[in-house]
Amino acid sequence: MKDLTPRKIVEELDKYIIGQDKAKHAVAIALRNRWRRQQVKGELLEEIMPNNIILIGPTGVGKTEISRRLSNLANAPFIKVEASKFTEVGYVGRDVESMIRELMSIAINDVRAEMMKEVQEQAEVRAREKLIDLLYPPQPSIPNESEEDIQKRMERHNRVRQKMEKLLNDGELNDREVEILMDNPKPPHIEIFPQNGFENLDLQLGEIMAGIIPGRRDQRKKRTKVRDALRQLTEIESSQMVSREKVNAEAKRRVENDGIIFIDEIDKIVANYERSSGADVSRSGVQRDLLPIVEGSNVPTKFGIINTSHILFIAAGAFSKSKPSDLIPELQGRFPIREELNSLSQEDLKKILVYPRNSLTKQYIALFASEGVELKFTESAVEGIASFAARANEKMEDIGARRLHTIMNALLDDYLFNMPDPRITRLTVTKTMVSSKLARIIEDEDLSKYIL
Repeated sequence: MKDLTPRKIVEELDKYIIGQDKAKHAVAIALRNRWRRQQVKGELLEEIMPNNIILIGPTGVGKTEISRRLSNLANAPFIKVEASKFTEVGYVGRDVESMIRELMSIAINDVRAEMMKEVQEQAEVRAREKLIDLLYPPQPSIPNESEEDIQKRMERHNRVRQKMEKLLNDGELNDREVEILMDNPKPPHIEIFPQNGFENLDLQLGEIMAGIIPGRRDQRKKRTKVRDALRQLTEIESSQMVSREKVNAEAKRRVENDGIIFIDEIDKIVANYERSSGADVSRSGVQRDLLPIVEGSNVPTKFGIINTSHILFIAAGAFSKSKPSDLIPELQGRFPIREELNSLSQEDLKKILVYPRNSLTKQYIALFASEGVELKFTESAVEGIASFAARANEKMEDIGARRLHTIMNALLDDYLFNMPDPRITRLTVTKTMVSSKLARIIEDEDLSKYIL
């Protein structure tokens, strides 16, 4: 993180997102400020709060992608939520604290996976030792056996064991069957959704019954091939070597200091005060419930109390029928940075088709390659696709880069359906092909509404 300067963050974002430079600069500074805060010593460390951001712009211009790529760069816990899915406490639905619980669950899974990967080699060594014990168990002692006989028996056992170990390492035993002890699947969770705000109260019946009637672990014998047994035993050993307390502590630290929550459609919880109905009252209530989470509060989860003071919140919305100033004043103050994202021009759409690492043309080339077909796009074809996408966005609802998906699917639909076909080994998409396939759809208003 030390080397991840704002300039480098923007350079990384440029590999996936075209344009929107102001928004990239804002999120790069916000991310770097988190590292800067952690270098501060003393009481001031807790006083430096993150500068939460509101991204304003139509759908499909890169708001979500900027936040998602930002979290990947920082290796930070990240969750995307939709503000319109939340309801005020007292209404049926999800309460805003559920986003913190979900973020913590994501962090737990990520940290556990990382820690298990760190002990993977050691766990595999242990798993191989256990597997050899199952394949060639130690011989029982013989009554009245002399020390010389015991030593000979042990030497003979060790020689055979070394041979078994070599065969196992060489893969010679992969298809042999072995019987291992496996834990039975855990009983399903019961999720309770009360209206008092304590959502997702997880109860495991197995743990409750184990507390009432203690006993041995619920295990069963399972016959499986050696290669599968080695993988399963390695997973068991890795999970046993990873401390649950360490996982919880590290996940809690990451969420509280590095967590990023992307709140989409925040404009949908703006109330219309001219005609206040029950729904509008609930929207205002969601804003009031969101306020303490954003400004910093303690949220109970099944992994412990999470303080939200230093979680970075990035909100986004089109604000086509409202404006950020329509949010309640207290919530506006918690999002001091506002950046407007521009609608995508034809030139932007053309760049999106070609330049990003995950560009749509590269995705389709990979899909066609899986069927043994070489797909190419001429430069004029790319210009034509961008032109038709821009015209469709002008004639209908502007959905930004998402329009490219519908255009590309309409263009290549027949080939995607007919593959694999031995007659199709190479396809070059030209401007003529693009025009003949899409011109009629774009010109016909009814067709464009239903197809594009």
